[in-house]
Amino acid sequence: MTTAVLEQWRALISSGCEELEVELTSQQLDQLVSYVEQLVKWNNAYNLTAIREPLEMIKLHVLDSLAIAKPLMQLNADRFIDIGTGAGLPGMILAILWPTKTIHLLDTNGKKTRFLTQFKHLHGLNNVTVFNQRCEAYKPDIAYDIVLSRAFASITDMLEGCQQLVYPKGFFVAMKGTYPHAELDAMPSGFSLLNCVALHVPGVDAERHLLTIQQQ
Repeated sequence: MTTAVLEQWRALISSGCEELEVELTSQQLDQLVSYVEQLVKWNNAYNLTAIREPLEMIKLHVLDSLAIAKPLMQLNADRFIDIGTGAGLPGMILAILWPTKTIHLLDTNGKKTRFLTQFKHLHGLNNVTVFNQRCEAYKPDIAYDIVLSRAFASITDMLEGCQQLVYPKGFFVAMKGTYPHAELDAMPSGFSLLNCVALHVPGVDAERHLLTIQQQ
């Protein structure tokens, strides 16, 4: 990529973060630009995401992931697992933002987990661990404060398939587009919706919601 292109990406991420009231160091901004650069490179060979245009990747992937940072901070969590993380969304983006928090990324697609492992090593992100595994089969030594999903199937699938991953008083956090009335109506007993935040993603004219669910 040319310097001018990278500076354009940097400016778009920076302005989006200002709008989201998310503070980044210069190093973190560089790492987010590098993430987009690596995603574009790997996507040409491995089809990691259907979005091909880098500026759209920034808005629909990077800023979309950063839009949940402020609401997540309210939960005072230190250990996260991002299930069905795909290309590391939102987990890798949050790991760059929060270098002192433990963030594990889980996906069954080997091409995607190889990309994530390569990016982790490229930037020495020691707070990141990548697992190529199904969430139902994964048994952590230490439970998580938050199970996070962006592109996972339904809320019911997340709750039933990942119950073993979270502390009894931990949280299931789901990123959704439009408000998922039908999914919440079908939510299994023993769980309750604690909070739903309508998100605004800079440059994206579409509904976004962040749902926080807890076991009763």
